[in-house]
Amino acid sequence: MEQYISHLKKYRQLAELTQEELANKVGVRRETIIRLESAKYNPSLKLAIDISRAVGVQIEEIFEFPK
Repeated sequence: MEQYISHLKKYRQLAELTQEELANKVGVRRETIIRLESAKYNPSLKLAIDISRAVGVQIEEIFEFPK
């Protein structure tokens, strides 16, 4: 699995969403959000888009894949 840097927690908090609220909005369990915030789970493209829309930030701002 390719390593990445997750800024999800920052943008989730700026959107004033709890982990549970974000999970419900995008149709996953809270544990998935926890793993995404700690960069221990690679999201599918659909999930990344759903999260991006939920927090109002582009995917590239949330998930940073270094070259």
